[in-house]
Amino acid sequence: MDRRPGLSVRLRLTISYALFLVVAGSLLLAIVWLFLLRYVPMEAITLRGDRGPDGTIGPGLFIPGRLDLWRAFAPKALASLVFLLLLGLGGGWFLAGRMLAPLTRITEATREAAGGALGHRIRLPGRQDEFRELADSFDSMLAQLESHVAEQQRFAANASHELRTPLAITQTMLEVARSDPSRDPGELIERLHLMNARAIDLTEALLLLSRSDQRAFAKEHVDLSLAAEEAAESLLELAERRGVSVEVAGDAAPASGSYSLLLQLAVNLLHNAIVHNLPEGGEVRVATGVDAGDAYLTVENTGRVLAPQLVATLTERFQRGSGRTRTDHVGIGLGLAIADSIARAHDGSLTLAPRAGGGLAATVRLPAERP
Repeated sequence: MDRRPGLSVRLRLTISYALFLVVAGSLLLAIVWLFLLRYVPMEAITLRGDRGPDGTIGPGLFIPGRLDLWRAFAPKALASLVFLLLLGLGGGWFLAGRMLAPLTRITEATREAAGGALGHRIRLPGRQDEFRELADSFDSMLAQLESHVAEQQRFAANASHELRTPLAITQTMLEVARSDPSRDPGELIERLHLMNARAIDLTEALLLLSRSDQRAFAKEHVDLSLAAEEAAESLLELAERRGVSVEVAGDAAPASGSYSLLLQLAVNLLHNAIVHNLPEGGEVRVATGVDAGDAYLTVENTGRVLAPQLVATLTERFQRGSGRTRTDHVGIGLGLAIADSIARAHDGSLTLAPRAGGGLAATVRLPAERP
């Protein structure tokens, strides 16, 4: 924003300090002057001296009047005010500089951050006050911005890589088909359809992830139990095809948020539980309810034993667990990352824990909506 040039804060504080000293000194001198006037006559008085033994008259007594007193008092008062003005300007400039030194460091850090140096920190020393609180808040903001920018850069690099893969495969298949016209086009069409579906799924997942990260949704009443039932119905065919039984049970779990996003969260958790299960006879159990003021949704599945180190990385973007194939509808490494982002966007959390007998337990906790 373009602004007209003006006085600096340091100069304005200096002038304020000087004027305060001058005004305070003027009031003090005025009080002294009014106090003296009580004992000073309006006109000067000269008293004759007493006659001595030799008949001479001694020196008389002179009592000055107010005008005489003013003539003596005014130059000294004016000199005092000039001294106070110079003292206020010099001392005020020094004190204002000392007081505003932290603000100068904060301003320099802001300019460096605006230039892209998000790794810079103020780290203002000293005891806690308004400037230190501002500097600490600014350092925290820079740390969050640096983390978000790094995450977005990493996400963009991974996304570009993931999108390039199906496009490169599609290009290769088209070149092979062009070099071999006698090849059966049905197989090519089927493979192109799979690659195109994968690219579409990845694009939609990226858009959904961006929407949840930005919290671009309106809040409404949501029952997690209903979202879990709808998610189970939509994935029933996939579960039957893979030989996995799905059991949904639990109480109402009222929360506040976007029903479509929370439904997507339940779908992602259920889909992950189905595709990362036993080849035959696997189970998925879904439970909902309210506990300790939170509405919860728990999805547990059987499967192989998972190491805690692996489970800790499953919510990272483009992180694929073992057992997922390229034909698994949303096998793009974003399912659990999206679920975690949706939970955080609703002021909740997603917790993953390996089950002792094998498999995974995923629990989402959201603030319960009070009736």
